[in-house]
Order: sequence, then structure tokens, then C-alpha cells
Amino acid sequence: MKVTRRKFIQVSGAAAAGLAVGSLGFDLSPVKAHAQMLKTQYAKETTTICCYCAVGCGAIVHTSKRGDGRVINIEGDPDHVINRGTLCAKGASLSQLVENSNRLTEPKYRAPYSDQWRTVSWDWALTQIAQRVKGARDATFQRKNDKGQVVNRTMGIASIGSAALDNEECWTYQALLRAIGLVYIEHQARI
Repeated sequence: MKVTRRKFIQVSGAAAAGLAVGSLGFDLSPVKAHAQMLKTQYAKETTTICCYCAVGCGAIVHTSKRGDGRVINIEGDPDHVINRGTLCAKGASLSQLVENSNRLTEPKYRAPYSDQWRTVSWDWALTQIAQRVKGARDATFQRKNDKGQVVNRTMGIASIGSAALDNEECWTYQALLRAIGLVYIEHQARI
């Protein structure tokens, strides 16, 4: 048998590679597979809408049934007509919005000309918001326009809705705004 230099190098290289791979501990015998339990197997599943932009992608939130109601997993909703199960980088990080130790859980207030935020109660914060909305509405309310037509509107307040609201919530929100006389009502999805 005539062996050329080229053939010798090829056979030697293949043998060396086979020995190197074999000595790394690779075992080509069949492996017994074990299924893992999914962490969402016993979780409550709720659909929601991503709150980050105006696209309105659907998401599925899995929460614990152990009584603490903690978020276990958030993923794209494959049945949603907008995103068909995909989420962008911000949508994929939705769980950090809920399960975040740095998230504020109580209202903060910074007085005019102050450089410090102080914690206030929810009752105080909501009362302040209501008083300021009422004050701005009363100060800018128009019963009639220049032509003498009844308009009952306030021109001093505007509202920009959020993509985190679904259609029903948006309807309720805009009905409230129209009831107090707002004209400038917009939604994030239209901007």
C-alpha cells in the first residue's frame, strides 16, 4: 500500500482529533432525558397590555397562586392581534416594572423652591390633585364663547392618555374629562 505524505497527514490529523475529542469526556451513548417542571405550571394567567409605548402589545402575566400574588413570569401573548407573542426589549422587561425593590410605592412631594422630596400620604396627595384641578378649571372655565354660544369648557387643562389603558378604560377616562369641561383630550397612540 502506497501512502503519500498528504494521505499520511490527513489520517494522522483525523486520528489526533478523534483522540482529543474522546479524551474530553464525550460519551456518545444514548442519554436519558428528564422533563423539567415549568415555573408557570400552577400560576394564574392574566392577559394585559404593555404600558411602555403606544403600540399596545399584548402580554401574559403569570402570578403565584400561593397567596402572595407575586409576578412569576411575563411573556408576549401569541393570540394578541398586534404583537402575536413578540415583545420588544422594554416589553420583555415588564416584570422589572412590578418586581423592583427600587419602585416607589408611596407618593412623594417636592414643595416649590425646595430641593428635597418628602413622603406624603395618599389622602393628602389625592386631595391636592383634586384641589388643583378644581382651581385650574374654575379659573379658566368658559360658559359662553365670543359669539355668545354656550360652550361650558375649560381651556386651562389638557390631558394626554396612556397606552397602558385599554379601550374601556380610555372611554371612562375621557368621559370624566369631558364632564369637567376639557377640550384638549389626546391619547399617546395618536401623537
